[in-house]
Amino acid sequence: MKEDWTNISRIIQLSEGELIIHGVTSPETLESLNIDIMLKAFRPAIKQKKALVEISKEPNSKVVSAQLNGELVGYVTFHPPEDFERWSAGPKGVIELGAIEVAPKIRKFGIGSAMLKVAFEDVTMEKLVVLATEYYWHWDLEGTLLHIWEYREIMSSLMSKVGMVVKDTDDEEISSHPANMLMVRYGKEVTNKTIQEFETILFLE
Repeated sequence: MKEDWTNISRIIQLSEGELIIHGVTSPETLESLNIDIMLKAFRPAIKQKKALVEISKEPNSKVVSAQLNGELVGYVTFHPPEDFERWSAGPKGVIELGAIEVAPKIRKFGIGSAMLKVAFEDVTMEKLVVLATEYYWHWDLEGTLLHIWEYREIMSSLMSKVGMVVKDTDDEEISSHPANMLMVRYGKEVTNKTIQEFETILFLE
């Protein structure tokens, strides 16, 4: 699948400099970048950079990056579901939007939305079922001073801009808190058969 990705790029002029969004970022490019130390929602920034490099090496995965003055200031990851996740039992052509994170210093510029837009301009995405599992414990509630339901609304609105919708499921982690949510997007070329096969794994109990 990796050879089918389209590397779309965007340049956004900020007062801090020229921000570049790459729809597909190579391991070599990620290695060469410094990472903003505040990109720590999932793990410490240095470890997060290593994780992004590994994801970018996988044949069915891609990393969308936002770069400002030689520094990694935002990213979105896409990869197949892990073997232990129920989503891996679904049909072929399912990919997970694993993480999205933007450095606090540039959040006011809508970079998260811009990265998602670049990611989904890739025509390959129309062949895929894309899912995102949103867990409140990954949200920067402390840094943003937002209430959990305010943050949930922001994430739902952000994802909906690229056609993702909330889906009900009995998945244990999603169901563990009412703020958690599963969001899904069916590409325009995804068949009804594939959609039906995917929806059979939303509820297993």
